[in-house]
Amino acid sequence: MCRAVPVEVRAVSGRRDLTRFIDLPFALHANHPQWVPPLKLERRLFLSRRLNAFFRHGEAEYFLAWREGDVRGRISAHVDHGYNEFHGQRWGWFGFLELDDDPDTAQALLDTAAGWLRARGCERMVGPADFSMNDESGVLVEGFELRPMLRQPWHPPYYQRRVEAAGLTKAIDLLMWNLEVSDRTRVLPVISELADKLESDHRIRVRPMRRRHLRRELDAFAEVYNVAWPSNWGFVPYSKEDLDAYALELQLVFDKHWCMVAELIDSGEVVGVAMTFPDINQVLERMKGRLLPLGWWHFLRRGRITDRVRVGFLGVKPAYQHTGVAAKLYIEHFNAAATRPQSGGEMGWILETNTAMNRGMEAMGGRIVKRYRMYEREL
Repeated sequence: MCRAVPVEVRAVSGRRDLTRFIDLPFALHANHPQWVPPLKLERRLFLSRRLNAFFRHGEAEYFLAWREGDVRGRISAHVDHGYNEFHGQRWGWFGFLELDDDPDTAQALLDTAAGWLRARGCERMVGPADFSMNDESGVLVEGFELRPMLRQPWHPPYYQRRVEAAGLTKAIDLLMWNLEVSDRTRVLPVISELADKLESDHRIRVRPMRRRHLRRELDAFAEVYNVAWPSNWGFVPYSKEDLDAYALELQLVFDKHWCMVAELIDSGEVVGVAMTFPDINQVLERMKGRLLPLGWWHFLRRGRITDRVRVGFLGVKPAYQHTGVAAKLYIEHFNAAATRPQSGGEMGWILETNTAMNRGMEAMGGRIVKRYRMYEREL
């Protein structure tokens, strides 16, 4: 009896291999109606060591799995030195995971990533995360029937089985909550009561972010983010370079009705932020991964196409979490829905261990619709 041809994993070398790396999910998922094709040009720029701000504080290698002359899978292995320095850890990460339904492919890819990280002194491998937890993260384990929203991956059910069969174990789950922000009847009365008293009792107001000063607004966002989220699993603070790049990205999806700042009226100190974005994936679905010949036209019409939003960040500085700032930010989302084409969407991801935020979503009438799982392996 002949032995099966083994899977060979090789590092991406040159432009042609990078194209194969980018094209693989198109080959794997093109027939799945839930999968949304990314814009290929954007993926090439995102993976660029010269252009992506991640490489100011991290390093990475990209790998392809080959069998009988065909690409069967891909993975990245990366070390975020900024993360490790902040936490005093020696973690390595894997990401950009795509593979066929073959246990040998998953085993070979994950073993290769683990070996690369081990050689650089890492003690644990975690993932998947496409460089950081603020990008596409986790393996989809619930919600396969739903299309992914902005910065969400989509995987068929066998991904979970293959990753776990390869020896990785659950680290933590990330939750996505559905929220219909046009339906105020599902909101507990206490939310509105807290929001109504915010300005009179605590001298705090909520205003929209300003596109002209978006880079400055992101400094305020980072100020809140870096003190409100440090206990989150996988947290790493935003650097100046990260924020510079983020400001450019947000220009494509920014809508002042959905991005807001809570600040003290007397001093102007920012105490809370919410950043919500129209779901650009509804546009990417029509673009089929390309700007030409008609992809650009769909992008220019994105304001008419998107009717859903993703709440990406909503946080309050710890010293002001008792004031009702979060409640006011929630209510402002309902106000935005009254004037914008988007009437609902999803909030998250939220860690399964974040009791306060998950209870807040319940109070807003939300329900969990997707679950992404982060995995780990000791090295």
